[in-house]
Amino acid sequence: MPAPLSTPVPNHPLIAGANPDRLLDCLFVNAPLRNYDRRPRVNDYTLPVLGMGYIATVAHLAGLNVGVLDAEAHGLGIQRTAEIINRLRPRWVACNLLAPTYDLTARIAAALDPSILVMVGGHHAKAAPTTILRDKRFHNVAALIIGEGETRATEILRDVHSRQDLPQVAWRDAGQKHPKYSIVHGETRPWLAPDINELPFVDRRFLPQDPYRADDGRIEANLVCSRGCPYECTFCGAAQSMNKDVTIRTRDPHNIIAEMDQLHEQHGVTAFRAVDDLFLGARRVIHPALKAFADARVGERYVWDATGRINILDREDDGVLNALRDNGLREVALGIESGAPRILTAMDKRITPEMTLSVTSRLLQHGVNAKGYFILGYPGETREEAEQTLRHIRDLWAVSDRSPGTFRASAFVFRPYPGSPIFNDLVRQGYDPAAMQSYSDVDLTEHGANESMRQRDEFNFTTGQQFGEVALDDLNRMLADISREQHERTLHARQEVSA
Repeated sequence: MPAPLSTPVPNHPLIAGANPDRLLDCLFVNAPLRNYDRRPRVNDYTLPVLGMGYIATVAHLAGLNVGVLDAEAHGLGIQRTAEIINRLRPRWVACNLLAPTYDLTARIAAALDPSILVMVGGHHAKAAPTTILRDKRFHNVAALIIGEGETRATEILRDVHSRQDLPQVAWRDAGQKHPKYSIVHGETRPWLAPDINELPFVDRRFLPQDPYRADDGRIEANLVCSRGCPYECTFCGAAQSMNKDVTIRTRDPHNIIAEMDQLHEQHGVTAFRAVDDLFLGARRVIHPALKAFADARVGERYVWDATGRINILDREDDGVLNALRDNGLREVALGIESGAPRILTAMDKRITPEMTLSVTSRLLQHGVNAKGYFILGYPGETREEAEQTLRHIRDLWAVSDRSPGTFRASAFVFRPYPGSPIFNDLVRQGYDPAAMQSYSDVDLTEHGANESMRQRDEFNFTTGQQFGEVALDDLNRMLADISREQHERTLHARQEVSA
């Protein structure tokens, strides 16, 4: 490996958390969702990169000088991102690889100074390590970390452990005609599954947009309350059958409350969002959390949002829903996905449209808001089944109109992700894996909707392939109708509140 560079990092306003008076050991880079060199970013907020925040925090506590460049948060394009990195000349650059942003990250990596070492991780790194290491644009990849990276990334940056000594670390051997990589197997703990109750709280200096002031005036922050998912949704790369090495862990609720209190004391945060899938996805998590929250009087001090599993919430009685509301629950994000029973079965969602309608109605009646996510164009979906989903959304809006709580709909076109069960099924059916990973953004302007109407839903990509009966142009028209109507409903609700 090259010797460390000798000059300290120049001060740069877009770098979060780094000490400008010291050599920059590693710059963690979150690639943009789109190339904003070509089209400026419309929305001004994106979810924080909490995974990078954890790794940067652990590295910082180990004495390393690290920073985060969140190109998405700052609306940076490929060229601008690469220019900033090359100007700073860190020893390492670390990138989180996600399927929709893989190509953008690869183009950034290809433009880096050859003396800068590159570390990659994230879901795509785990799903397709060979593809990445054979990609000539990643010519500087000196470490590819499979799985959770806090401990291994820090050890690599400290040069304490050789890559060969760490489990599930790969790298590109540029000296070979056909680059090779090695993955060391052996004792994996504590390297692959750190105790999440022992991890430090994320140092928010590494997150440029978190905490942030929301539209209602509250200061909000995002939290990770669990790792791993026990479910088998076929479109998801986190499906348990595809991640048998992942230990499913939940944080002790007292540990979560301690982070809430710290964020309140340091930043004035009074609203929180649990971004993981499990917090309201298992009864063994819900009930202890409710008791701890009640004992700490969380509901009197804070509000919070979380994702939830419909089949789990369906089993809870009104007393539990009341307790969730009284303990501060403001909104539940639900993976509804479809209004067609056959498609829900194909997705292995373990729910029905009737169950979704019942759970959403009960939540809204208890004053808890709900946001539903939907997928159009799933493999094998007929036009009638797509129409069933549209009718289901409108049924849920109708329930919202007569309830204390509000329902929001967020719809996406199906795109296959490597590492998900459906991706492998489609490969077996003859679909080209490379074509299924060629993502482009969805522009709904010609159909009467744009990014400003979709808020965070700009995270919407397509492969340009049709997997169901409905043509892509028709699917985009459906998305535009939903986006436009939801935008209008949201504006109307805000006007009523301000009035």
